[in-house]
Amino acid sequence: MLRLTELRLPLDHPPEALGAAIVERLGIAAGDLGEVIVFRRSYDARKVAMMTMIYTVDVVVRDEAALLRRFAGDRHVGPTPDTNYRFVGRAPEGFANRPVVVGFGPCGIFAGLILAQMGLRPIILERGKAVRERTKDTWGLWRNNVLNPESNVQFGEGGAGTFSDGKLYSQIKDPKHYGRKVLTEFVKAGAPEEILYVAKPHIGTFRLVGMVEAMRHDIEALGGEIRFQQRVADVLIEDGHVRGLTLASGEEIRCDHVVLALGHSARDTFGMLHARGVFMEPKPFSIGFRIEHPQSLIDRARFGPNAGHPLLGAADYKLVHHAKNGRSVYSFCMCPGGTVVAATSEPERVVTNGMSQYSRNERNANAGIVVGITPADYPGGPLAGVEFQRRWESRAFELGGGGYVAPAQLVGDFIAGQPSAVLGSVEPSYKPGVKLGDLATSLPDYAIAAVREALPAFERQIKGFSMRDAVLTGVETRTSSPLRITRGADCQSLNVKGLYPAGEGAGYAGGILSAGVDGIRVAEALASALLGEHVHA
Repeated sequence: MLRLTELRLPLDHPPEALGAAIVERLGIAAGDLGEVIVFRRSYDARKVAMMTMIYTVDVVVRDEAALLRRFAGDRHVGPTPDTNYRFVGRAPEGFANRPVVVGFGPCGIFAGLILAQMGLRPIILERGKAVRERTKDTWGLWRNNVLNPESNVQFGEGGAGTFSDGKLYSQIKDPKHYGRKVLTEFVKAGAPEEILYVAKPHIGTFRLVGMVEAMRHDIEALGGEIRFQQRVADVLIEDGHVRGLTLASGEEIRCDHVVLALGHSARDTFGMLHARGVFMEPKPFSIGFRIEHPQSLIDRARFGPNAGHPLLGAADYKLVHHAKNGRSVYSFCMCPGGTVVAATSEPERVVTNGMSQYSRNERNANAGIVVGITPADYPGGPLAGVEFQRRWESRAFELGGGGYVAPAQLVGDFIAGQPSAVLGSVEPSYKPGVKLGDLATSLPDYAIAAVREALPAFERQIKGFSMRDAVLTGVETRTSSPLRITRGADCQSLNVKGLYPAGEGAGYAGGILSAGVDGIRVAEALASALLGEHVHA
């Protein structure tokens, strides 16, 4: 097949226009064009009056070799890359050395799935509950102000990504096309096929629940075992090699190969690993607020007269500002047509995040507006970032007045440096609710100053962004892991053989897709070490 890129068509083109554009681009007769597969579809909204759709397509044509010679050197026409996934090895019948995966979020799911597909029958330990039970506990916080520290937005089957927008795009380098494997498995599990070709695919929480269950059943059918409510309390290390795990129940599991897919909020497990001498180091992350606008305002600003077009859906945005005090402020995890959610995993702390359903049809748009910080802002070793997060999450709980109510402020008042007392036209979506006031003491002074400067600057990119009635809700602290459990080129811990740190919690991913890709990468490294002569050349 041939791959053609940068095929541009008007927003409202008829279906047959794509085939005609391919024929024209290649200079061939219509009868010479066979199958057409859309690999990627995106849009160019830089000129809202003349928006275009941009296609990357794979096509079957007559005399492909002649066309390749004719277009030699043309970067927009070439052979279709081979994106098929190939396993690095296969366990022989009766292979008894079963690896263990700790955590069943996106990284743990894909590590477990790949290991199971290679016949290694992994044992997967998840501290939280199965996804449907976990969903009930999460709603218990949102509706009834009751937190279950072991079953919430952060902990449980599916990981933190289950209660998000279900975004499936990333800017990671992916030369082996692992991302395609992730998307293909998601479609197999029930995701809409469009995630294979739209430029910014998403699924939404409700669909993710069923998909996660389907992938669990696939792993079990291949001989894997998923055990819920099994928190790892200790790790047994002998002569620099992992030899087993102790669960909170007291049960011991002997194992020589462990994937640590912990997620970025497994703070107690971070502490245990640090106490056991596993090498880790602090890393940068970001802190800030959630901002809410009417989704209609964002649609008009981004799409102009094309707002509401079915091919475009709800508009998103990506913003960055470099403040005078040296801090970078940027939008994070933008959720079109979504809600701001309570995302704490620890008592008497407030944490916000954003989520959307597949339809993205809620009234508000929300995004994190966050400020980059580095280990220099929280000196004290690998766990200092955790304590830094806790400090501001506890402060947010205090400002909210308890009950996991979040502190909030109108954007106009925040910029002016005055407290808010009455809501305007934007109704905040955060549950259990918000308490209006002054966010000036909810984050470090440098973060407050940087956000105050950034909001009017963002207005120049999106008209209405700094509207007075937009709502800021605090605080967003868990943008990524505050530490890295550092690994070598073989994906093993620098000082504990057999331990494979992976995904967001280990500092090697950010989001569902990149976490899934890292799970595949680590599973392959583990399988290569475990299978030896059974690894394919």
